[in-house]
Amino acid sequence: MLAAFFVGGQVINHLIQRKIHRRNTLEQMALVGPDSLFIALLTAVFVGAVFTIQVVREFINFGAGNLVGGVLALALTRELSPVLTAVILAGRIGSAFAAEIGTMRVTEQIDAMLVLKTDPIDYLVIPRVIACLLMLPILTLLFLITGMIGGMMVATSLYQLSGSQFIGSARNFLHVWDIFSAIVKSSFFGLLISVIGCSWGLTTDGGAKGVGQSTTTAVVTSLLLIFISNFFLSWLMFQGTDSALN
Repeated sequence: MLAAFFVGGQVINHLIQRKIHRRNTLEQMALVGPDSLFIALLTAVFVGAVFTIQVVREFINFGAGNLVGGVLALALTRELSPVLTAVILAGRIGSAFAAEIGTMRVTEQIDAMLVLKTDPIDYLVIPRVIACLLMLPILTLLFLITGMIGGMMVATSLYQLSGSQFIGSARNFLHVWDIFSAIVKSSFFGLLISVIGCSWGLTTDGGAKGVGQSTTTAVVTSLLLIFISNFFLSWLMFQGTDSALN
């Protein structure tokens, strides 16, 4: 964790100085964004569908079937989309960052970079941080849209709810602040995933066994901090007793 704080401080300092390797950044953006799109959208469809199945029956029994779309929209926007997208990327991208940089560390490729006067923070870490900061919010919004589509398909085909009523309910419940909160959360989660993955990679030692340990620990640490930080972000953003129905 101390290494992660140290790496995060270096990233901020280098970003202020605009030390950005553009080609590496574009490559990492492709890895984080388009290459992760299919698994994120597939997860979103089934998350939205399952959530609707669990909610719609109870709401219909209470005569509130017209609120299902709004409840799903709030759940996806405020919690499910940013958190589950971050979980997917922590497992797929955070582990890849730790494994790749860790392998470079134990094979002394990073030492060779230092000999050639190439800063590993500029060349390896900052492109990955920027990629996660930019692509995770986009994936989160696409997750939200796809999850709503999956929920609407279940509501209309299995429970004969009106599609227009479903969408209208979501429109009435959602506010700009909800979308903004999802973007803020996903950006913060992207920062956590990238910094933790890179820091564990940079501090790897012990050969192949050390690479495996760093990869596993990077994923576990990222997941733990995602859930902990999500609580505090949610508390800061949604404390109080205001209702979305207002």
